[in-house]
Amino acid sequence: MSSGNSYSSIDLYETGKRIKKLMQQRGYSVKDIQHLLHLSCPQPIYRWMKGQVLPTVDHLYVMARVLHVHMEELLVSQDEIIRRRIPEDDIPVWKRMYAYWMLWDRKAS
Repeated sequence: MSSGNSYSSIDLYETGKRIKKLMQQRGYSVKDIQHLLHLSCPQPIYRWMKGQVLPTVDHLYVMARVLHVHMEELLVSQDEIIRRRIPEDDIPVWKRMYAYWMLWDRKAS
């Protein structure tokens, strides 16, 4: 394991849910996004929304512009999920420490 900064990875499933939610909120269908991104078929978009793969950086950039958000707002990190699931004020310190250790241990293996 490297001794430098440790960065969280992207949660594909939650990112897909966020992309789908933003598309719906802004009134875009899968077909609309397909045409805006010049895709020959809608399957990649469905794979993004199911959390199977991530869009390319080019596609993220265009979708961010179309959906009026920053590219980073389309992506959900695993750290963000853990922070949502563990409200720190409501959980004893030892449980928070254990949860963080479990996350670190999973990344280390």
